[in-house]
Amino acid sequence: MVVIAKDPKIGTGKKPKGSGRRLYTDENPKDTVTIKFATVADAQATARKVKRVNKPFARKIQILTVLEQRAKVAGKNRQAQIAKRAKEEIRSKHRGNQATAKTKKKRKT
Repeated sequence: MVVIAKDPKIGTGKKPKGSGRRLYTDENPKDTVTIKFATVADAQATARKVKRVNKPFARKIQILTVLEQRAKVAGKNRQAQIAKRAKEEIRSKHRGNQATAKTKKKRKT
């Protein structure tokens, strides 16, 4: 007897052929980062949350880029600058981590 896994009941969205993931559906809403930029305080809070959330480097940059672009289009240049500065901070920290990892690797050999 073959048991076929059913689609999750939460959310709607299309599933690409051969994929178990749904498009346009947040499969894990607990770790979702909401992008708020209505006020300067909202943008700062979003940037702080992105910095501390446990997501890959590329995903953090994507989230902050979305914030920056949306803020620019909305004419909120201060919020766009906050996102840009946060991206630079994440990049510099990431570069620093890569450099220390390389030196550690060289020491082992």
